Amino acid sequence: MTRYALTRLALLVVGLFVASVLIFLTLRVLPGDVAQLIAGTNSTPEQVAAIRGQLRLDDPLPVQYATWIGGIFRGDLGTSLITGSSVMTELVQKAQVTIPLGVMAMVVALVIAVPLGVFSAMLRGRVGGTAINVGSQALAAVPVVWAGMMLVVVFAVWLGWLPAQGFPRAGWTQPALAVRALLLPAITIGVVEGAMLLRFVRSATLQAIGQDFVRTAAAKGLTRTQALIRHGLPNMALSVVTVLGLQVAGIIVGAVVIEQLFSLPGIGRMLVMDVGNRDLVKVQGELLVLTGFVLVIGFLVDLLHRAIDPRQREVA
Repeated sequence: MTRYALTRLALLVVGLFVASVLIFLTLRVLPGDVAQLIAGTNSTPEQVAAIRGQLRLDDPLPVQYATWIGGIFRGDLGTSLITGSSVMTELVQKAQVTIPLGVMAMVVALVIAVPLGVFSAMLRGRVGGTAINVGSQALAAVPVVWAGMMLVVVFAVWLGWLPAQGFPRAGWTQPALAVRALLLPAITIGVVEGAMLLRFVRSATLQAIGQDFVRTAAAKGLTRTQALIRHGLPNMALSVVTVLGLQVAGIIVGAVVIEQLFSLPGIGRMLVMDVGNRDLVKVQGELLVLTGFVLVIGFLVDLLHRAIDPRQREVA
């Protein structure tokens, strides 16, 4: 297990390095000049050139990349070209909205997907199972923006139960208001992601029902539900954990869109604004952190998958 973990950790480091190179180079080919943006439309070429020199935008790309990576090893993601504030400080502040939103969305997705997926598989061929299966496929095809707008209309406009936009200025010092502000965005992401996850849970449940150990347990006196819960769920967990890890990327993408829709001051909304402002240092820092988060989740899923699946340990 230790050797496997070290191998996966080495691949994680390689993945982060490749991602950092791609992010850095991709942002450099985008059109526009941040120095011109800072200087303003009425600036002279000399003023723009002075800003470029001050920000070291004329340095060779390898030098700029080495400066950026060197700062990361010291825990410094750089300074915003527009606001002059620390990128790390702003990321930590915005993460207080994005991370709870992602966790709440994941909880909503699991609450929807696991019981309904199992229920749908056990009712295969009946009206209830077919209805859940068709409903999940329809929900999985719904754009997250449209789902968010519909939920706002129902729960914020018509019923007035939840706020349509915004986050408390005092943040998590007012936890009830903060949770209330994140509830509707989390449900929006969770419903769409849960519908996708439900199909995998249903498929894993159907495979478990057909396994010999479940039928043997049922033959020994357990009901089909009891046999499935005691002996089928551990095997289903392998598929669910793998898909759940992959869905983290989907939740992050959903958060970028939903934070815009609900005016939440999170990393996703900040990223969209910084791309528009051509704030390269902030954008590359934000993209690297988000990419690193997805890669770390994949690393943890691999370790968890191996820990709960004895067959992989036996192969090693």
